[in-house]
This record gives sequence, structure tokens and C-alpha cells, in this order.
Amino acid sequence: MAKGGHRYPLIVYTHMINRWWPAISAIGVAFLGVAWLVRWWGFEEWRWLALASIGGINIFLGILLFIVRKSAYVQPFKDYLKLATPFLRVNISYKRFLRTSSANFGTLFPPNSVSKWQAEIIQPIAKMTAIVLQLRSHPMPQSTLRLFLSPLFFKDKTPNFVIVVDDWMRLSSEMQGMQTGTGPTSAPKKKRDSSILSRLPRNE
Repeated sequence: MAKGGHRYPLIVYTHMINRWWPAISAIGVAFLGVAWLVRWWGFEEWRWLALASIGGINIFLGILLFIVRKSAYVQPFKDYLKLATPFLRVNISYKRFLRTSSANFGTLFPPNSVSKWQAEIIQPIAKMTAIVLQLRSHPMPQSTLRLFLSPLFFKDKTPNFVIVVDDWMRLSSEMQGMQTGTGPTSAPKKKRDSSILSRLPRNE
């Protein structure tokens, strides 16, 4: 098996799950509380069992989301960039790359172009730098990708991926090293310089 580089958690995915799992768990606890009251009041057994079941399922889903919230990542390999979530694994060949650039995440999704709930997700991470991978084509049908990935992974309907990680310059540098065969290279963490991205090989 080819040795990959570092794994970079996908901030958008993690941020979304961190918003969902507490709410889903709280709903589950609320249903369990109502189920206990229904039983205490002496209603039919099936009523409180149904409520308790709904509550248990929600709590289970909340715990599951908490466990997987950081399991989505990208990882550079020699010939491709791996994008992984708990329900999707896709390898993006560097040969598909047309252009790689950086952009402020918030500018890619202006408030008037997204729904209210998407805007609420974007707002806390709007100032982060995103890597935009413009591709010749997606490695699988875009309709399939959109079933498993948030719309915030695509800036428009053209073949592309919007990648937001904590250290975008290190990821860019590591992709460059993988493609050139020099291995992972170091990148300054504080300097906001898109020159690394411009040096990524463009396979025309």
C-alpha cells in the first residue's frame, strides 16, 4: 500500500457535525423525559415505549455523530489526493487537476447565495483560507458526491472541490512534494502566501 502524507481533518464537515450532535442528543433526552412522564401518568404501555424508542435512537445517533465528527479528512498520496468521510472514500488523481488556488472561504459563499442554515455554518469559519481544486472532471458523478458531501464542498456546478483545513499551506506544500517525488515539505504556518499553490504542477 502506498504511503500517504498527513491526514488533514475537513473543517466544514467537523464544524457541521459539532452543530448537530448536541441538538440530536438533547432531543433524545427530551423524548426519554416525556416517555417517563407518560408512563408515570399511567398511559398505555405502547405510548411510552414508542417515545422511549425515539429518544434512544436520537441519543444513539448523537453519540455516533460525536464519534465520527473528526473522521473526515484529506490525505495526499503520490498519485492522488484522498478525500474520506465515514460514508465516502474518493481518490482525486492529480491528473484531473486543472488549477489549484486559495480563497477566503466566506467570499466563495456570499450570504445572498446560500440558505440561512448554510450561512450560519459559514459565519464562524468564513475568514479561513480554502483550497479550491478546479478539476477536468470529478472522479465520480457529481450527483453521487452531493449525496454524501455538503454543498459547501462545491463552489459552483463546475468540477471542483473546496477544501478547508487548519493548515492549508502545509497541505499545499505536501501535495507539491508528493507530485514532484520529493516527499512532504515544510511550509511557514503564519505567512499567507499563495505562491505554493501556484507551484503545484498543472497537468494540462
